[in-house]
Amino acid sequence: MSRVYNFSAGPSMLPEEVLKTAAAEMLEYGTSGQSVMEMSHRSKEYQAIIDEAEADLREIMNIPDNYTVLFLQGGASTQFAMVPMNLMNKNKKADFVVTGQWAKKAYKEAARYGNARVIASSEDKTFSYIPKITPDMIDPEADYVHICMNNTIYGTKWQNLPETGDVPLVADISSCILSEPIDVSKFGILYAGAQKNVAPAGLTIVIIRNDLIGNAMDITPTMLNYQTHSENGSMFNTPPCYTIYIAGLVFKWIKKIGGLDYMRKINSEKAAILYDFLDNSKMFKGTVVPEDRSLMNVPFITGNEELDAKFVKESKAAGFVNLKGHRSVGGMRASIYNAMPVDGVKKLVEFMKKFEEENA
Repeated sequence: MSRVYNFSAGPSMLPEEVLKTAAAEMLEYGTSGQSVMEMSHRSKEYQAIIDEAEADLREIMNIPDNYTVLFLQGGASTQFAMVPMNLMNKNKKADFVVTGQWAKKAYKEAARYGNARVIASSEDKTFSYIPKITPDMIDPEADYVHICMNNTIYGTKWQNLPETGDVPLVADISSCILSEPIDVSKFGILYAGAQKNVAPAGLTIVIIRNDLIGNAMDITPTMLNYQTHSENGSMFNTPPCYTIYIAGLVFKWIKKIGGLDYMRKINSEKAAILYDFLDNSKMFKGTVVPEDRSLMNVPFITGNEELDAKFVKESKAAGFVNLKGHRSVGGMRASIYNAMPVDGVKKLVEFMKKFEEENA
């Protein structure tokens, strides 16, 4: 068997150790006589799986007791509606910083339910930087402020959070969850689709401060009310059982290798290898201002579309897959999530050096 180095932005590669455990348990989980795929979500066996997954996530992220963890469906995109329906309920206002496609979609969806206001945007330079936010830019009467912490398509990341005062800060952390420590107490809500750094597609993790639960708009569908899921332990309906199980294995893997401090160390090392090469290359160059670079998603170009296409084709043949940039920006993008080994990034850089020499 020959596994490629998968630089996909999501669904992305999973730790081999996790895949091997899942494979070994495919036909029978423990002594249950059944696969997790076949297990009733109302069974004591499955309840133990989801309870352990939540406990491990709370430990890894140091989630305070006054926050509820929800395992939901619908992807991060459903949260674009769920957040305003549950939070934009006092003054019917919310502030948004638009730093990419997903932040823009969150803003547009919220505008359907109240007065959504863009307080800053980096669209003027193809989302290649994070705007500087000062406290006076934020409406003190806003029900929340929304940011996308890490921008998968454009490769930017918030290094310093905006100061929002008493206004709850909401963040989409889909492409940076579990990549490094994060102070959960600084946020009202954190949400993430799992398919980038946690598990296969199908699970959405929501971490919400308890005082923000229970105030949904009257028009809110039952399934889009956080209270529905918090009161039922994420079991109001059948949850994405197998994906939660895989997420639980990933949480254990992170605990085993040293937690989020270790993940930050390794991810910083991987990113430095790739960025250092890009900064010194005569052919390739990164597209993000250095101070706002992501640890997870590294977009780069040659400046020649034909050469970009050639690189993507030849890299795939060499075992480096999914390096083509998002269709909206072109070029290339290497997503180097937690499961990508340091060796994978080193070998990619070796290939890039070789390609540059052969196509100079």
